[in-house]
Amino acid sequence: MGPGAWRALLLLLLLRTVAAHRPPRSHSLRYLFMGASVPDLGLPLFEALGYVDDQLFVSYSHESRRAEPRAPWVWGGAASQLWLQLSQSLKGWDHMFIVDFWTIMDNHNRSKVPPSVKVTHHVASAVSTLRCQALSFYPRSITMKWLKDRQPLDAKDVEPEDVLPNGDGTFQGRVALAVAPGEERRYACQVEHSGLDQPLTATWEAPVPGTVLIGVVSGIAVCITLFFTGILFRILRKRQASRGAMGDYVLAECK
Repeated sequence: MGPGAWRALLLLLLLRTVAAHRPPRSHSLRYLFMGASVPDLGLPLFEALGYVDDQLFVSYSHESRRAEPRAPWVWGGAASQLWLQLSQSLKGWDHMFIVDFWTIMDNHNRSKVPPSVKVTHHVASAVSTLRCQALSFYPRSITMKWLKDRQPLDAKDVEPEDVLPNGDGTFQGRVALAVAPGEERRYACQVEHSGLDQPLTATWEAPVPGTVLIGVVSGIAVCITLFFTGILFRILRKRQASRGAMGDYVLAECK
């Protein structure tokens, strides 16, 4: 038995003797994950450090893509199957960090998305309703309130605002208010959002009378055109039917 084996056997006996006189105690295993958004400063994009009882035993970096032993008692088992599994696990954490990091950065860059606001008017059963819509904004948090004569209305008189997601990651919100007919111009919708430098106020713009007249005239013109087109179509159908009947009569007479 060589000197190395004797030392190993003596150490084993010593450990057994010490363990026999000491109560068993628990050990701690923890990992520290760190990342940098600007690796050009000398910091790794991702780094993991593993500790057993506050003693560093393994390190991993995005650049090396492998686990490195950092304690003498690990060096002999750095090629074992357990160590290879540890390396694969740290690679998985590395990948998850990169994905989560770019997701956070993408959301942060989209923090630059303000709402577009418009107010529409609807009349049903002699009730006049103003509807305020905030479109395509991010993030979701938004404040929408009605003003009457530039003064905020009591929340109990206003329908709660409704915020819904769009398919592209932005949001839309709306809030409605029932008002007395003819007083729509006294009300305004005020919107506050992190994408706006200051609150945005929008009012309902009544259609210009000339525009309404043009629309009515255009509608009448379309109706007249369709009416005469129908009459012309019927006349042509009758003429075609008459010609077909005369043709049948001549053929019968020739026989």
